[in-house]
Amino acid sequence: MHALSGFSLVSLLSLGYLSWDWAKPGLVADGPVEASDQPSAAPPQPPHIIFILTDDQGYHDVGYHGSDIETPTLDRLAAEGVKLENYYIQPICTPSRSQLLTGRYQIHTGLQHSIIRPRQPNCLPLDQVTLPQKLQEAGYSTHMVGKWHLGFYRKECLPTRRGFDTFLGSLTGNVDYYTYDNCDGPGVCGFDLHEGESVAWGLSGQYSTLLYAQRASHILASHSPQKPLFLYVAFQAVHTPLQSPREYLYRYRTMGNVARRKYAAMVTCMDEAVRNITWALKRYGFYNNSVIIFSSDNGGQTFSGGSNWPLRGRKGTYWEGGVRGLGFVHSPLLKKKRRTSRALVHITDWYPTLVGLAGGTTSAADGLDGYDVWPAISEGRASPRTEILHNIDPLYNHAQHGSLEGGFGIWNTAVQAAIRVGEWKLLTGDPGYGDWIPPQTLASFPGSWWNLERMASIRQAVWLFNISADPYEREDLAGQRPDVVRTLLARLADYNRTAIPVRYPAANPRAHPDFNGGAWGPWATDEEEEEEEEEEGRARSFSRGRRKKKCKICKLRSFFRKLNTRLMSHRI
Repeated sequence: MHALSGFSLVSLLSLGYLSWDWAKPGLVADGPVEASDQPSAAPPQPPHIIFILTDDQGYHDVGYHGSDIETPTLDRLAAEGVKLENYYIQPICTPSRSQLLTGRYQIHTGLQHSIIRPRQPNCLPLDQVTLPQKLQEAGYSTHMVGKWHLGFYRKECLPTRRGFDTFLGSLTGNVDYYTYDNCDGPGVCGFDLHEGESVAWGLSGQYSTLLYAQRASHILASHSPQKPLFLYVAFQAVHTPLQSPREYLYRYRTMGNVARRKYAAMVTCMDEAVRNITWALKRYGFYNNSVIIFSSDNGGQTFSGGSNWPLRGRKGTYWEGGVRGLGFVHSPLLKKKRRTSRALVHITDWYPTLVGLAGGTTSAADGLDGYDVWPAISEGRASPRTEILHNIDPLYNHAQHGSLEGGFGIWNTAVQAAIRVGEWKLLTGDPGYGDWIPPQTLASFPGSWWNLERMASIRQAVWLFNISADPYEREDLAGQRPDVVRTLLARLADYNRTAIPVRYPAANPRAHPDFNGGAWGPWATDEEEEEEEEEEGRARSFSRGRRKKKCKICKLRSFFRKLNTRLMSHRI
């Protein structure tokens, strides 16, 4: 009975000709092509690359990590491929996406601080050659579906100008799953769903996870398997707002915590979307010569249903719960399958790895911070990576008890930074919320449970952990191993000498959707940029004129705008 009602509801959600995908059981398990345990013959052409990125999915929020959430597709793909259990990403959205597409650390793109806000005249630096552009040079067709979040104030910043042949998705970072509205502060709201460089008003009303899976399948159906394909699917799921089709909520009706229930439903819906994409790869002849990469973009937001247990911290922090990623590779081309890899891998590594798979080349002139890790993933060799700069953010609130003296005169420990070298991880400044947070499955969460493991000291500005022996960051060794602390502080100083200035401009009033037909989109041109100061002055005068007519709310708007700016760095 439940299966029939589920089919009926999904049919009504505009899955179109692909609705049969969702009705068939076990599509991944019963597909026409099975991965072999034997090394595959060299492909006749470069492989098709399918990169699936999820948003805010916690380390604990997948079945094969012991979650209470059902993810049969991800579990099956990971089990048949290579699970990446020493894989690192960034703690928030924009940095992870920028590092994926450029192969460079944030300090080398100017995106060290926070995210790109919708009204900021900022985007992925235009002088960077992106991953899809390199793949185009190698003869690939490139397509993006989903969340961009790398800036859009100029048309040159759009996905279709940065290497993608087609694009369907959102430019900002937090839209409604059905209406595609997004607000960047009180009263600053606009529509954000784009097809190519046009606003896709007509697609409003369709749940984004299903819409994006349908578009990915449509791309596969209309593309020739004889031409190499790069398909980047950046799901909005499972970022807030917590919204899900009702049928998925019904599966978790006994889960007491409402936020966790909605979140779980969204994860399972996304899992089935991945199932549809995988089935389309098999049906249309891509699978045998394909590489499927699955990655989360940052740790889960624990106060919005996510869980990184038993790791410490959450999204927006440099504890393991913020930067340890979910990741696996599934492909018939893997030489050693059905295993778990402990090789050190970072999100910047996908750039040189995928360019290498495509038959392209990278050189020192590209200035990449990533490494080609395909031999480590496919053959089980040692990773060429031995260290990771998680970040250096000079704009983040300086730690009250940090100082240059506390850093042996090498590094100002008040500055937020984190680095891993070998088995050692060092954090300085304020790493962010540092609790261990069990999955929130109960309807009410006793306050004593929160306090049970609240161990971060407000008088501390340096932490050192042996991550190999202590992946949960429970034993701080900074006091016992000052020699290691000094060595890692020196590495931070070395990296910092290569950093470019942070680019985090003030919001531009011209970006308001009211000036763009009600939608978020590019607002600046080369000519307008030359007149930016004069235009901003006029816009401020116009805004002041409007506020005089609404004086009762003007101060309130200003308060929330300033409050939002302060909070974003802490609670994104």
